[in-house]
Amino acid sequence: MANLRDLLFRDNKEPSAALTKWPDKSKVPESGDVCQLGSAIDESPSKAATTAGVATTTSSIAATSTTFVSEADTAGSAAATGRSRLSQETGSLSFSRTLLDLVPSGTAASEAGMTGTSYQVFKSQIHKRLIEAIDLSALMKIDGSGALEAAIEHTIQLLLAEERLPLTQSEKQKLTRDVLNETLGLGPLEPLLSDSAINDILVNGYASVYVDRNGRLEQTDIQFRDEDHLIHVINRIVSRIGRRVDESSPIVDARLPDGSRVNAIIPPLSLDGPILSIRRFRSVPFTLADLLKLGALSADMADFMRLAVKARLNILISGGTSAGKTTFLNVLSGYISNEERIVTIEDTAELRLQQSHVLRLESRPANIEGQGAVNQRDLVKNALRMRPDRIVVGEVRGAEALDMLQAMNTGHEGSLTTIHANTPRDALSRLETLVLLAGIDLSQRSIREQIGSAFDLIVQVKRLSDGTRRVVSITELTGVQEGVVSLQELFAFKQTGTESGGKVEGSHGACGIRPLCEYKFKESGIELPASLFFPDSTAASKEVS
Repeated sequence: MANLRDLLFRDNKEPSAALTKWPDKSKVPESGDVCQLGSAIDESPSKAATTAGVATTTSSIAATSTTFVSEADTAGSAAATGRSRLSQETGSLSFSRTLLDLVPSGTAASEAGMTGTSYQVFKSQIHKRLIEAIDLSALMKIDGSGALEAAIEHTIQLLLAEERLPLTQSEKQKLTRDVLNETLGLGPLEPLLSDSAINDILVNGYASVYVDRNGRLEQTDIQFRDEDHLIHVINRIVSRIGRRVDESSPIVDARLPDGSRVNAIIPPLSLDGPILSIRRFRSVPFTLADLLKLGALSADMADFMRLAVKARLNILISGGTSAGKTTFLNVLSGYISNEERIVTIEDTAELRLQQSHVLRLESRPANIEGQGAVNQRDLVKNALRMRPDRIVVGEVRGAEALDMLQAMNTGHEGSLTTIHANTPRDALSRLETLVLLAGIDLSQRSIREQIGSAFDLIVQVKRLSDGTRRVVSITELTGVQEGVVSLQELFAFKQTGTESGGKVEGSHGACGIRPLCEYKFKESGIELPASLFFPDSTAASKEVS
């Protein structure tokens, strides 16, 4: 590989004399394996895809230049403005003097550190110089995201060393990391995204960021520079999947490369500035054994659900917001045979099925001309022509409910989906309402008969007052009697009280009723142990395979 310094600096011209000595050649990153580049490049098995990803990243890096230059000029007051005017004449000298005016010197620097406006301005100035110094086209010549990240990190360190400012080593490391995050990642959000204990990241404007840890909300000290900085990060997220957010389209749903779900809403709909919500997903998906350890359900319930998936029962997972519906759907999908052809349909791709024969479909919003929208109903109709063994709908929320019911009633067994509802009975009522959105004149009785024959089980999940998530009910649909869908509860969570610390007390147990759909298990060669449905079964002592 060519000398990295020659590749990185435009026309082989160093930014200043302080950059003439490059670190030892043995430390210069060489070509490496293709891997995920920060939050900007998806993992790809082909070099062509990686080159395209780097090209996207370099375009994104270039786009950040305008944003951060304007931010630096605005926040730097008269001193920063003066530096901007003198930079062409005196090079980095005026830049250093400006920074010295902003940064405490001597003992004051170590005591006060770099906080507030001075730190933000300093970070933006270093970022600006990085953009000016690096030849973006040369970045595409570096193979491997690790080498690319190392090259940019070395350049940042050289820029910091050139300024000779009174910064401690920890401050230099923090600056290097933050500027690198601004260049390749999602800026201030990167430390939160790397914390596996965080479930949700909630940005309530540029100066307020909350996180959800184990069901509890906590405020962090993370801040963005201003609203433009936050909107820039939002645009970086949504542009990766071909979506946009602006005044004409101020609401957007997107996803991160790891599958995390993203929602953003900006002014004029958001009165207090841009709002960003990120629902995190574990790098290693949950299993039933994990849910057992967390107390989300009993071993008897886990055994029954595992066998129900293998017996190809149609299952509806119901619950409120952040109750764990998608997580539980992912867990159940793990018991689908690897020999089956599975089609998943989602508004925003979140499911992470582990089987080899999975076809993932995602809806598409309208473009800026208001055309080209493809909704979930269109995808459900198309999926029926793809010879699926199973259809998995991430969440039913519109007219696709009718097509999904018809598919389940015409031979597509073993389908899974989720719905927002507080109880199994509420789930059925909401499903009726969604079917009516299809615009077809159907009687209430005919809709209920389709629902009663389509679904076999409703699993109700709930987020309790202490933040824990539990499967609180497994209910069987037994048909329609006198115009009403009949339900019988097979398993339930009984809350017995609340501890002084707020922790919910209770236990899972069977209701003593054998399911009427037991014949479907037998048709699949599965025998349901009678002990699963004994009310006094010691579920906690069992293990899930």
